Amino acid sequence: MRAVVQHRYGPPELLRVEEIPTPAPAAGQVLVRVAATSVNLSDWETLLGTPFYSRIGGLRTPARPVLGSDIAGHVEAVGPGVTRFRPGDEVYGDNLALKGGFAEYAVAPEHVLATKPAALDFVTASTIPQAGVIALQGVAGARPGQRVLINGAGGGSGAFAIQLAKQAGAEVTGVDNAGKLAFMRSVGADHVIDYRVDDFTRTGPYDLILDLVAHRSVLAYRRALARGGRYRCVGGSTRTLLRVLTAGPFTGRRIRVLAVRTGPKHFTPVADRCVAGDLAVHIDRTFTLDQVPEALAHVGTGSALGKVVILPGT
Repeated sequence: MRAVVQHRYGPPELLRVEEIPTPAPAAGQVLVRVAATSVNLSDWETLLGTPFYSRIGGLRTPARPVLGSDIAGHVEAVGPGVTRFRPGDEVYGDNLALKGGFAEYAVAPEHVLATKPAALDFVTASTIPQAGVIALQGVAGARPGQRVLINGAGGGSGAFAIQLAKQAGAEVTGVDNAGKLAFMRSVGADHVIDYRVDDFTRTGPYDLILDLVAHRSVLAYRRALARGGRYRCVGGSTRTLLRVLTAGPFTGRRIRVLAVRTGPKHFTPVADRCVAGDLAVHIDRTFTLDQVPEALAHVGTGSALGKVVILPGT
């Protein structure tokens, strides 16, 4: 099968499209013929090998040479013990542990997959499992009248988070680069901030902050929070995450790293809201396997408006 292979950490130019053996599903696993795989910031981080936590399982060389975790496609074969799926079923899920989505076929544990809703195409379904869950859990508890800020709001998770916070009745501020200000407004943000011009930690106070690209000091985050407010970060520099973990609980504010709960139990409610028309999926562009380096750079350099999706069969 054709796959985009990463032999070492570094820039997108190191990636190669190669012919490699099609994997066989082991016990409890499903072989998926991949129709679509969405690109997440975690793919970019694992490509570069930075922040350092992206190297878990492979400090010197990548533990999983084929990136891509959010997959959607058809079940090609099932391993021993699989009971929920059979060949031909349409499935989707977040295969973060094994990855492999930037290829024509990927092996995934049965428990990370769900049956794809008939109302969603494969491209749309592939955008939901990781980005949608981060957004849903990141703005959980937002209430009418609260001030919510989302840092990194112009990407996939951010676009979902803006909509979810607005539906909760919050006043939403989106933070990203200048090229994404109009997009954030179109998704529903009441206010937008270009982080290159203004320091969002001096524009509060906010009742809830979801930080998708944490790089500031704990004291700066404390300054941005209202009394009783909550700060949650997902992603960012290793130093910042460690500071939030160690110093956050002692600031007098609820400053925490969001421990994202994954799996179908958590992403199917987001898909249901997409099917119902309550949430819109914003897809910037689709790319072929040969264009994966370009797609990763598009996401990693902060150029993507919403989600980017790879179509392995094209």
